[in-house]
Amino acid sequence: MKVRALLALTISFGITISLPGNSTFQMSTFDHSYITYGRLLRDHVVGTRVNYQTLKGNRSTLDEVAQAFARTTKNNFTSWATPRQLAFLINAYNIFTLQAIVEHYPIQRRWFDFWNPANSIKQIPGVWSTLRWQIAGTEMTLDNIEHNVLRQNYSEPRFHFAVNCASISCPPLRSEPYIDVRLDRQLVVATRDFLASDSGIRVEGNYLYVSSLFDWYAEDFVDHYANLVEVTGTVRERAIAGIIAKYGPSRASHVAQSGRAQVRFLPYDWSLNDLPLSH
Repeated sequence: MKVRALLALTISFGITISLPGNSTFQMSTFDHSYITYGRLLRDHVVGTRVNYQTLKGNRSTLDEVAQAFARTTKNNFTSWATPRQLAFLINAYNIFTLQAIVEHYPIQRRWFDFWNPANSIKQIPGVWSTLRWQIAGTEMTLDNIEHNVLRQNYSEPRFHFAVNCASISCPPLRSEPYIDVRLDRQLVVATRDFLASDSGIRVEGNYLYVSSLFDWYAEDFVDHYANLVEVTGTVRERAIAGIIAKYGPSRASHVAQSGRAQVRFLPYDWSLNDLPLSH
């Protein structure tokens, strides 16, 4: 009984014990500081772009990071506090996206798809809905992680500025992992940086030309931001104006708070966020 109890503690806390007969059991805990993943990001993320060519050459480390998400059990995941779960899910989404790109890099246009860029992630068959990864004891697609877990189970719409879809108009992949103890600050910075970029907002008079992300996911922002401003229009438009008022650059924030803001959506560039060869 003592051996069984000790073994149970070992599984819970990730320590090593030796049992009679020289049998050693070891369970490793998940690295919530994401040391290896952080090194991978620093080595291959350059500004708002990713050097997929060099990342492909470091495939073994990429796969090692992804395997850590697969080894985590559902029980461990559910025992974590919300910020730790969120950081885990955001990082998982981004590492799995990197794997999908590297697996198909250089991306080739499908013979029938001439409406998306030739090097777009959209040229990868089923990249969001069919390709599957193991994460915390469950097999999931990228759509499952984003729509069925992050959007449904967490009241944190700023994650939209942290997950990366490997495209020019997406919020960029940052050169650091998301970590629970500083997650809120990281999400603030990611949100502000995206809203300050040409892909996030462009201001013309009282018109706010905003990323199509807000068209697709405006309802996710309603509860948090719709009541921050007075805007003539729908609750979706108030939510968009609200988050811009709070996190947008000064000019855009002023227009959002003026009560006269008109929201329009920018075209979305699905070209791969690859580092230009001339770099």
